[in-house]
Amino acid sequence: MDTGDRLAKRVAARVPCSRSEAEQYIEGGWVRVNGTVIEEPQFRVDTQTVTIDPNASLIDLGSITLLLHKPADWVDGTEESLSKLNRAARRNQVSDARTLLTSANHLANDSSGIRVLQRHFKHLEAMVPLENAASGLIVFTQDWRVARKLNDDMGSMEHEVIVDVAGEVSAQALHLLNRTQDADRDLPLTKVSLNSSSPERSKLRFAIKGAHRGLIAHLCERAKLEILDMRRIRLGRVSLRDLPAGQWRYLDANERF
Repeated sequence: MDTGDRLAKRVAARVPCSRSEAEQYIEGGWVRVNGTVIEEPQFRVDTQTVTIDPNASLIDLGSITLLLHKPADWVDGTEESLSKLNRAARRNQVSDARTLLTSANHLANDSSGIRVLQRHFKHLEAMVPLENAASGLIVFTQDWRVARKLNDDMGSMEHEVIVDVAGEVSAQALHLLNRTQDADRDLPLTKVSLNSSSPERSKLRFAIKGAHRGLIAHLCERAKLEILDMRRIRLGRVSLRDLPAGQWRYLDANERF
């Protein structure tokens, strides 16, 4: 049998405030029990020391958006991707990028100034799919406004992807990459430029309107180019910046897709 009071009850009496407001203080990371931040309102306290941060506020409890640098060969966390995982992929232990969203993987020099809270890892919607084999920027959000923006502008938002291919890229191959028609269909609007080229490896920049799984692989195959690496570095006006693979940061207040 549990003993003591629920932490929310103790905080409500201490402030004083309503039980609902007490829960918000706790979930906001403003409450410590014996010096340790506790974010669970149902946590039981008896003789422990409960302290409330003097800067505690209920103002900054809005929804957040997380930007993750997905490593290659990880699933992007969208429902569509997870539903397509077959038994073979599960046997090979293909990993869900969502599992990287932990305090330990938070970018140390995150410029947002947002304090990491456990509630930030709940009710996250994975947005804007990315191929399993590719690395790069993916988005998880609690904010319905961000979700609506990304869904509504999916077809027109520009995706910037850097692709490394084997060998040199000829002028003819570059022309084929920029041709937006197949024999039997039109292809999504794509602009491809050559960043660097050498006999061993070349780097291409793809600017694509919308998210189109398999499009880059199709274009490279058509141009007889072997993909070595693929990394999405920008979605609209939000860039990957210097975020290392496997780490995440918060969307800054001044960033807009």
